[in-house]
Amino acid sequence: MEKAYSYRFYPTPEQESLLRRTLGCVRLVYNKALHERTQAWYESQRRIGYSQTSSMLTAWKKESELDFLNEVSCVPLQQGLRHLQTAFSNFWAGRTKYPNFKKKHQGGSAEFSKSAFKYRNGQIYLAKCKEPLDIRWSRPIPEGCEPSTVTIRLHPSGRWHISIRFDDPTIKPLPVTDKAIGIDLGINSLVTTSDGNKVSNPKHLKKYYRKLRRAHKNLSRKEKGSKNREKARRKVARIHAQITDTRKDHLHKLTTQLVRENQTIVVEDLAVKNMVKNRKLAQAISDASWGEITRQLAYKCRWYGRTYIEIDRWFPSSKRCSNCGHIVQKMPLNIREWDCPECGTCHDRDINASKNILAAGLAVSVCGASVRPEQSKSVKPTAMKLQT
Repeated sequence: MEKAYSYRFYPTPEQESLLRRTLGCVRLVYNKALHERTQAWYESQRRIGYSQTSSMLTAWKKESELDFLNEVSCVPLQQGLRHLQTAFSNFWAGRTKYPNFKKKHQGGSAEFSKSAFKYRNGQIYLAKCKEPLDIRWSRPIPEGCEPSTVTIRLHPSGRWHISIRFDDPTIKPLPVTDKAIGIDLGINSLVTTSDGNKVSNPKHLKKYYRKLRRAHKNLSRKEKGSKNREKARRKVARIHAQITDTRKDHLHKLTTQLVRENQTIVVEDLAVKNMVKNRKLAQAISDASWGEITRQLAYKCRWYGRTYIEIDRWFPSSKRCSNCGHIVQKMPLNIREWDCPECGTCHDRDINASKNILAAGLAVSVCGASVRPEQSKSVKPTAMKLQT
């Protein structure tokens, strides 16, 4: 299994100067290649691939104006072109929007493959750096594992992080249990399970909203290009980083607990990208990070030998009675409890939905039955992702 550990590190002045130049060169090459590919398409409807941009990079290095590209390692520059190719592949497949130009204030990242760094005696030596990086090893890399790539990242707040990727053969499946749960994701209750448990939504953005608002106000008053504006920008970035860190920490603890306690986990395949178009709920949905929850559950189930199932997003989990199967016509968001008109059972909206999600997921895993609503015209099989 491939894993990646992220650590904070503190570069020396010489290392920071080289790393900042490297990030700047990666950003420049990426933006120039994106410009060339965009211009070629608009002028002659011609697609330029990675091999052509790689040849362009060789030519750019020979230009006197871009001679500084030779002062940094060539590996991160080539990796940047590969990332651009991946961005275009995702765009052509309809998964993402058109690639954007990179900006300096966003920090940036540089990826070093195995030929551009050394891992020796538990320390990382980057290309053209004589001294090892001063990494805060919050957890050790498993014994016998060799890093395959390392990624250096500078955050807008000024923090430096290194992500070390390696193949970990020490991961073992967790003991088998007979417990299966369905999970309904929400805003008031972040997670509601089919056994009746609810996990409240910490609402991290709301917690820091007033502090963030004051910092943004302070930033807007500063003169553009001044040092005071840069200080204010970093303060805003640090608050955003604090929100991100607290949210990530909470989600990892929650998903790890769910994977450890349950053998089968069933969730809905939510179209979060479409749901955030609702301007009244966009901020709350983004803060809840439903997509990140399902992503973490998927790969952790794959790591630890659990079964992860996603059922179709059109399955009427909230409108269906989990006791008799009756489906009501409408179920507005403001209705949190309702009585079934057929059997009279009183339902909590979220718990009822999670029970239906579990039942649908088990049906899909056992016999491959369709869980799309009957009135749907589509005959395409249910979108299910099963990882064991």
